[in-house]
Amino acid sequence: MNIAILSRGELLYSTQSLLIAAEKRNHNVEIMDPTYCNVLIEKNKVLLQYHDEIIDDIDVLIPRVGASNTYYGTSIVRHFEALGVYSVASSQGIIQSRDKWTSFQLLATAGIPLPKTTLGSPAYLKDFLKDFGDGKVIIKILEGTHGNGVILCENYVNALSTVETLQGLRSRFVMQEYIAESMGSDIRAIVVGDQVVASMKRFSRAGDFRSNLHQGGSAKSYTLSDKEKEVAVAAAKALNLEVCGVDILASTRGPLVLEVNSTPGLEGIETTTGISVANAIIKHIEQSRN
Repeated sequence: MNIAILSRGELLYSTQSLLIAAEKRNHNVEIMDPTYCNVLIEKNKVLLQYHDEIIDDIDVLIPRVGASNTYYGTSIVRHFEALGVYSVASSQGIIQSRDKWTSFQLLATAGIPLPKTTLGSPAYLKDFLKDFGDGKVIIKILEGTHGNGVILCENYVNALSTVETLQGLRSRFVMQEYIAESMGSDIRAIVVGDQVVASMKRFSRAGDFRSNLHQGGSAKSYTLSDKEKEVAVAAAKALNLEVCGVDILASTRGPLVLEVNSTPGLEGIETTTGISVANAIIKHIEQSRN
């Protein structure tokens, strides 16, 4: 098959891992930088140009669209879809997962367990915040990634000051309950198709509550319970993603989904577990196209 990896970073770990896995299985692979993609409509036809060449021979697309490039990146993915190219992450799935509130709404509609969450509305903010009591509250900026834009507020007064500041900056955010029993850890599960192919437990560094590896956290290989597997796969399906990372929080009422990442990084999960997620993705593509 002819496979295109849509990535701005040819030398990034995830891009290279996918390239190597695909070439080992005898596929033709091209890394396409979305910066040099031109999407156009001419004579009632959808066309895609890369540099100075019209692209019409791609069978499969693996999007690696960064959060800062969501709008244009998903426009390119949608153009590939219009050309009949199979994408392991749909353009709509990427868009839905990038907006935290939209993803929470869709996950809740599908019956996926979530922490108590409310949208930071300009009206009645004080009343909404009081619903969380006087304990700790998590504030999340809707467009944040890698743990950036996630704030732990120690009490109601601290939380109110924080959200009023964010409102003044016109930032969109959600307020979320703090799950004390997680003790600064969460679970990252990689879903490919209808199964979890790798999972790890992440721990926050001393003095921080965020367990993201980008924030200096650590990780170890982790075996999911049947319920955690069920929740992870259901979350992926709810957002129409065939490949994604699902972040899960352990709580006294069972696993809670924190976030779904449509283009999860592979370095942390592959080095921690020793599992080639990239190879699992390529195998899934082969099975899906046969």
